[in-house]
Amino acid sequence: MSDRRPLPRQVKLFGAVSLLNDFASEMVYPLLPAFITGVLGGGAAAIGALDGAADAAAAAVKLGAGKLSDHPRRRGPLIVIGYLVAVVIRPVIAVTAAAWQVIGLRVVDRLGKGMRGPPRDAVIADVTPREQHGRAFGLQRGLDHVGAILGPLVAWGLLSAGAEVRAVILASIVPGILVLVLALLAVGRPDGRTVDKEATIAAEPRPSGRRSVSPSVLAISFFYLLRMPEALIILHAQRLGVAIALIPLLWAGVHVIKSGSSFVGGALSDRIGPSRTMWLGWASYVVLAAGMAVASGPLAAWVLFLAIGVVAGLTESPERSLVAALAGPKTGSGFGVYHAATGVAALIGGVGLGLLFQQTTAARAFVVSAALGLILVLLWPFVARGPKVPPR
Repeated sequence: MSDRRPLPRQVKLFGAVSLLNDFASEMVYPLLPAFITGVLGGGAAAIGALDGAADAAAAAVKLGAGKLSDHPRRRGPLIVIGYLVAVVIRPVIAVTAAAWQVIGLRVVDRLGKGMRGPPRDAVIADVTPREQHGRAFGLQRGLDHVGAILGPLVAWGLLSAGAEVRAVILASIVPGILVLVLALLAVGRPDGRTVDKEATIAAEPRPSGRRSVSPSVLAISFFYLLRMPEALIILHAQRLGVAIALIPLLWAGVHVIKSGSSFVGGALSDRIGPSRTMWLGWASYVVLAAGMAVASGPLAAWVLFLAIGVVAGLTESPERSLVAALAGPKTGSGFGVYHAATGVAALIGGVGLGLLFQQTTAARAFVVSAALGLILVLLWPFVARGPKVPPR
């Protein structure tokens, strides 16, 4: 059974930081497909590049940040600077005049994410007992998605009141400033030391598990390679009849599902193990991607897009739990490799699926994505039979 003791205070603070940061980010992100295609004149390939490049351009930064964050004193500055980059860059998208400028700024925004992601995850893993890793990462991911509910709702309210898309993007600076305040509280002093003594407890010693890291991270990365970028799913939903004005509501709805399923996925990961929980998420994706391939109207688009939120809930927390368990004492490097590998995979997959989407049909792109997902689902039990992490 999972450990029901309260989570460390620092984990809760990082959850609040994630909530506010995604509040700001998701005021902007769901509007970008319409902004690029409608206002700036870009195409589906540009949207695929937006998602892929945004996730992957920070790969080198993630590796470097992960290595640096093996030293606890460096984690605080990396985390705060990473959030600062996002807060400063995000509103500038409002004054862009071309699709490539949006992609460039989104890449810089994600460079900040690359800088803060590995040290933040390393702190969460190190201050939390191993038997609570699923819940800890489930809380962080769950609150992250709560922010992604609030952001689109505010964006929808502003658009409904007559605000232009550029004005909504510019308004994202308000929750962004609050992010910086909470990030400083979460990391403690700038030297990276923790706020309270409870946060200094280390998890039980973790095995190095070097033989297991490579196939596990490769399998997780393959999922990011085959997964349809959410920006393209939004574009497909628009083409199926979902009005642009309703896209923020659709985006908020999917994050309601992501948030709730993240808490469930985290607890399930502690109960049955991260490998089995991830497998359930991947199998769900195969079914839903195949459904998107044959969807024919706005109702199907709504139902399937909302259901895809379950996939994130069943994969994000278990991925991090597995990486933390296999990383050994170099937790920062372990998360750096994980974030970098999945980012590169997302770039290749985003561009490839975007080109397929644009040059053939959306249905064919979803069929290819589902078929590759089925291969992963069938092969994962054999990969998971490799070297095990010793019982807790």
